[in-house]
Amino acid sequence: MCSCSSKKYLAENEYLLDKVYITSDSANLSPSQFSGYLRQQPNTRWVSLIKVPLGIYLMSSPKSNSKINRFLRRMGEAPVVYDTIMSERSRLLIQDAVFNLGYLHADVTCERKNKRYKTQVTYHINPGQRYKISDIDVIVQDTFIISTLDSIKSSSLLYKGMPFDANILNQERSRITRHLSENGYYYFNRDYIHFEADTLKGSNNVSLKMIVGADYNSENSVVHPHQKYKVGEITYTYDTYVKSPVRIKESTLVRHTSLKSGDTFKDSNLSDTYRRINQLGAVAGTNIRIEKNPEDSSLINANIIITPARQHSIQLSLDGTNTSGDFGAAASITYQNRNIFHGSEVFSLKGRTAFEAITGLEGYNDQNYFEYSLEANLEFPDFIFPFLSKKFRRKAEAKTEFNLMFASQDRPEFHRRVLTSSWKYKWNGKNPNRSHKLDLIDINYVFMPWISETFYDAYIKDPESRNAIIAYNYKNLFIVKMGYEYQYSSIGLATPMGIYGRDAYRFRFAVETAGNLFHGICNAFNTKVNEDGQRTLFNIAYAQYAKLDFDISKSIRFSDHTSLAMRFALGIAYPYGNSDILPYEKRYFAGGANSVRGWSVRSLGPGSFLGTDGRVDFINQTGDVKLDMSVEFRAHLFWKFDGALFVDAGNIWTLRNYKDQPGGQFKWNTCWEQIAVSYGLGLRLNLNYFLLRLDAGMKAINPAYQDAKRHYPIANPNFKRDFALHFAVGLPF
Repeated sequence: MCSCSSKKYLAENEYLLDKVYITSDSANLSPSQFSGYLRQQPNTRWVSLIKVPLGIYLMSSPKSNSKINRFLRRMGEAPVVYDTIMSERSRLLIQDAVFNLGYLHADVTCERKNKRYKTQVTYHINPGQRYKISDIDVIVQDTFIISTLDSIKSSSLLYKGMPFDANILNQERSRITRHLSENGYYYFNRDYIHFEADTLKGSNNVSLKMIVGADYNSENSVVHPHQKYKVGEITYTYDTYVKSPVRIKESTLVRHTSLKSGDTFKDSNLSDTYRRINQLGAVAGTNIRIEKNPEDSSLINANIIITPARQHSIQLSLDGTNTSGDFGAAASITYQNRNIFHGSEVFSLKGRTAFEAITGLEGYNDQNYFEYSLEANLEFPDFIFPFLSKKFRRKAEAKTEFNLMFASQDRPEFHRRVLTSSWKYKWNGKNPNRSHKLDLIDINYVFMPWISETFYDAYIKDPESRNAIIAYNYKNLFIVKMGYEYQYSSIGLATPMGIYGRDAYRFRFAVETAGNLFHGICNAFNTKVNEDGQRTLFNIAYAQYAKLDFDISKSIRFSDHTSLAMRFALGIAYPYGNSDILPYEKRYFAGGANSVRGWSVRSLGPGSFLGTDGRVDFINQTGDVKLDMSVEFRAHLFWKFDGALFVDAGNIWTLRNYKDQPGGQFKWNTCWEQIAVSYGLGLRLNLNYFLLRLDAGMKAINPAYQDAKRHYPIANPNFKRDFALHFAVGLPF
């Protein structure tokens, strides 16, 4: 249909570019490595089969410029008309690329096959014999840098017998340039390095010369040795285009400047200075001007020009919510001061309120849910800790964060108050791909000022019907924890793993413990023990547990528009000492937009447990162990829309056997039978700066049922029972 209707967009003697192939006579040359040199690609196909974007475009009429036709053209993809000039450019680029790999007599041909209005193009590579380097001669015209180059001679990329590869020659130029720029030679660039290759007659050998040139002054034709520089004067100024700029303490700027007067100039210190100053909350941008010192030719000065950010900001957010059919609304307002103490300290104050109309609860007077919270946060661009030296604080690229929050939740079943205070550190080090987070201390005080008689009688009072998990989590409780988290990303933490970006992987490891300090204090002072056998501090029990999380994800890029993303995540939390049950805030749940997407949030597990009481399943369907696995094929569809095919698997389990969660305990011999599996489709609106996601999941294996018909819904699908729809912002992993 696309082929026929595309005729209306083709002039006489024009052809629709249908397919493009690259073939090679050599098994050492993969055709896929040359696809990036093609200057014309056929129209995009969905899942490599159907040209849906082209079909959308062809629904428009070329004779009309109405709104609907303009919209269809914008949403779709115009027909790719075969261009002989672009085809020849592609052929020459492929030939040059093969030549640069050492095939000096390579030949690339282009063949076409026309059928009706379509054409198929094949580029065939005949590489011939590959040349190798028989001997290497290094000539350094500047004797002053010979010793510097000798120190990296052993790590050279060039060796006798290697293929004559122009790409490796360029890498060697860059390697030498980087090393010299790290040793004070600021004005040395790769253009000073060039190669001379002599092919030996009657063989496939190349005699190679690498010439490292001296500094040549074209004005007076004088050759000088390259100058090695030290850092001279460092000054800080503000962008003159900014009226009344926010001033930052110079001591703060000095701590975030890796360049230091008197040190040998290093290009990495210059890059670090850009990065570290730009990370300051009070800075919108930085420009560093490097100039020769007029009084001392061995020094270069650095003028750091700061473009300050707006100091004060207010943000208002309005949200609509739908929790299992209960509609509500929330509003928040946030004030931020990015330079409160003139050292780029960021202070924020956030207030939030929410309301939800709860329906379907029997035996309760108030049918609505109210929430309000107030949170204060203060972030310092430094490592704030006693007894740290100035030298360490200057080197450490850290942030210190203090947080205080009060939250109030009023539900028909209970009223809950949470008071939180924390002291945290975040740092990256010199490698932006790695990040560390240390929760030095995080104190949570949860107290229950009121529990309705209906809720209390049903789940807490009567020992026969008492729910142990609910009873534990609806008492006053201290949670005092410490934690550490490490993250690594192969493409940098600031750069997300895109829809079909380059190959990448991420790794996350986190560990936290709670209650150990309080346990030691309470044992030392022999504090009171409550009716549940728990030690208390100020007559309030404290939680004691250890928690470990591991998460790894990888993205494999197939083309500019397709990729495969995979994820494996495992979490284990173990209550001990003063706790037999994990606090609700620290328990795992499964299902939802970022977990096994065939289930709605908190509706899967633990194990083979099947929730039957909607009033308390939100807490019963939690656990101490979590397993998440996902495979997702991602592809660009048309316009700003991307699609996905996914398969998810996982579940949660408890480490102890709780009577209110039958079938939920983790056991090595049965856990594999309780892994839930789902599959589905996803649609994503990719606006570059953020992404809206809609995922539709279907259950494939449901561990909550034992009979084959319901245990394997993939063979017996029931849309009402097995379907889940999720809306979210951002990628699932």
